[in-house]
Amino acid sequence: MAAVAAAAARRAWGSRGIEAAAGSCRAPLPAWWGLLLAVLAAGSCQGNSVERKIYIPLNKTAPCVRLLNATHQIGCQSSISGDTGVIHVVEKEEDLNWVLADGPHPPYMILLDGNLFNRRVMLQLKGTARVSGLAVAIAKPSPPQGFSPGLKCPNDGFGVYSKDYGPQFAHCNKTVWNPVGSGLSYEDFDFPIFLLEDANETQVIKQCYQDHNVPRDGSGPEYPLCAMQLFSHMHAVTSTVTCMRRSSLQSTFSINPEVVCDPLLDYNVWSTLQPINSSGKVDPEKEVIIVATRIDSHSFFWNIAPGAESAVSSFVTHLAAAEALHKMSDVHMLQRNIMFTFFQGETFDYIGSSRMVYDMEKDKFPLRLDNIHSFVELNQVALRNDSVLWMHTDPVSRMNQSVEVQVRNLLDILSNSSVGASVTLQEAGYSQPLPPSSFQRFLRARHIPGVVLTDHKTAFQNRYYQSMYDTPENIRMQYPEGLRPEETLEYVTDTAKSLAEVATVVARALYRLAGGANNTSAIQADPKTVSRMLYGFLIKMNNSWFQSIIKPDIKGILGDVPQHYVAVSSPVNTTYLVQYVLANLTGTVVNLTKEECLNPEKTPSSEKEMYEYAWVQGSLDPNSTSRVPYCVRSTVHLSKALSPAFELRQWGSTEYSTWTESRWKEIRARIFLVASKELEIITLVVGIAILVFSLLATYFINAKADVLFSIPRDPGAVAY
Repeated sequence: MAAVAAAAARRAWGSRGIEAAAGSCRAPLPAWWGLLLAVLAAGSCQGNSVERKIYIPLNKTAPCVRLLNATHQIGCQSSISGDTGVIHVVEKEEDLNWVLADGPHPPYMILLDGNLFNRRVMLQLKGTARVSGLAVAIAKPSPPQGFSPGLKCPNDGFGVYSKDYGPQFAHCNKTVWNPVGSGLSYEDFDFPIFLLEDANETQVIKQCYQDHNVPRDGSGPEYPLCAMQLFSHMHAVTSTVTCMRRSSLQSTFSINPEVVCDPLLDYNVWSTLQPINSSGKVDPEKEVIIVATRIDSHSFFWNIAPGAESAVSSFVTHLAAAEALHKMSDVHMLQRNIMFTFFQGETFDYIGSSRMVYDMEKDKFPLRLDNIHSFVELNQVALRNDSVLWMHTDPVSRMNQSVEVQVRNLLDILSNSSVGASVTLQEAGYSQPLPPSSFQRFLRARHIPGVVLTDHKTAFQNRYYQSMYDTPENIRMQYPEGLRPEETLEYVTDTAKSLAEVATVVARALYRLAGGANNTSAIQADPKTVSRMLYGFLIKMNNSWFQSIIKPDIKGILGDVPQHYVAVSSPVNTTYLVQYVLANLTGTVVNLTKEECLNPEKTPSSEKEMYEYAWVQGSLDPNSTSRVPYCVRSTVHLSKALSPAFELRQWGSTEYSTWTESRWKEIRARIFLVASKELEIITLVVGIAILVFSLLATYFINAKADVLFSIPRDPGAVAY
């Protein structure tokens, strides 16, 4: 079969013959080596070459992987040896008939047009044995009707609303926040599904299909056929309870334990306007305003999480507001401190915020819940209609008179801060519940006055929430054609200007809320900084600005295409970069040597318990290829973003997030030409016959070796 497939592959792709590869390894050798040389040449010279002639690897793909929580599993997987099927291109729904009923060569691997990747089509494919896998081509442009594989009610059951607290708002009874949500990401598929990221590879597959698989005159195509093989076997099954128990037993009793799943985890990033002792406790009388946003996103496919509107727009605005506030000269004199907080893992039932609340309750964090004066959260702010930003509050806690007074004061300060700006802040309504937000986890623990700022009054403006299409284009980022990378980095887009306006309003409101009395007109977010951040977090992480502000030993995190999935190894790229961008924007360059910066405890005046120090790469010296490094002192810290359920070993918890990710051994995809079953059987039978004949011949030759290989006696010799 391999020989037939190799020959067909040569016909399809015009590659050099296997004989040429063997010829390149030949050299003059003694003739009596014959057979041995042929065997060695075939094994050592042609082994890899044969595989290259048979298979075409697909290198730019993203798999759907298996995730688990306390009750069930979601995602996709292949069989342990990978799943194979004949390729069929589906560009309209009518094409599915061939796969589901008419086609004579099941199972099929479907190359699905991105516009058909929806719940209705996927559920048709889910229930049939005629489908062995799926490769999805990205739709360009993005589906105009929207596409969100997330839930209609994100993080349902893990926010503040329940049968005991605002039951009329529980399960999105009042407002369906994500109406286009199909829940596709939360289905379990027993076949592999891959995303094709490279249009060229998609075209190669289509060409192979056109050459070999297109039905002719209503009848099935003839062999050889173009096939695809997908490998994505997952080790974990059933639920987090099951996989964590198995991993725990392995770790306890096995010398070489095999862990089958890992908790989703990372770090929260936080910083304060006025330095505090990160290893101590803030005075109970000291009030702190928390400004929060999430920094993670998600989609159907593993590590494909651009999150332009769902995450990046808000945390970039947050970073710009932090920079604008730190530029004020009197921030150290403000009555209240401000904590800038960036939560990880919020997509998966509020991992980061629930952990911070847990740590505050258990005195494992410098702040206690009693220190919190108020809470301001930025949550999807780029897609505003008529420049309106909506202020959402919790109607249940506002029934408490003291909370109502503080919330009303907070709303008034925010509204007044937008006067004269191009952004207008309006209250969403007293009876409107909070949208999915980190603030809900704090409200579960204590009645805290707070506001969530969004670009939507009711349902999300974002039609691509938690999807691969939540890209820069979704938030209307546009650049002139022909710009070089450095010019693109510095180009100030309309989106950057718009988000800078939001950051300015938020920073001014925070200043007033913290007790600032000076004129706030000097507080101004920088559109150029916002533009740099948008470029770095959405288009290209490996840019000159990011290179200059990170430590030399982590420069490997700067990949080309930014993704914001929380993952299981930490810190992830997004966390590192938010940490160092925040340090760069709010910290101070100090005159310390590299040794002093890396070991600040040896410098008496460093106040190590109050500040963090980082020796960063710096910009390139204009006169050479070397960089000019320097030391940055900031109040930026990391704290765990691991669900308390795993610390408490409560893997079936309904209070905390229990999401885990299955482990796997290999993820890969490839296409090749497959011969008919009849030819495979004939090849197998002939091969067995040749093997049997060879064994018999070897046996008889060995049995008659003394006759066949005896040395004849010299006829001239005479015996005496």
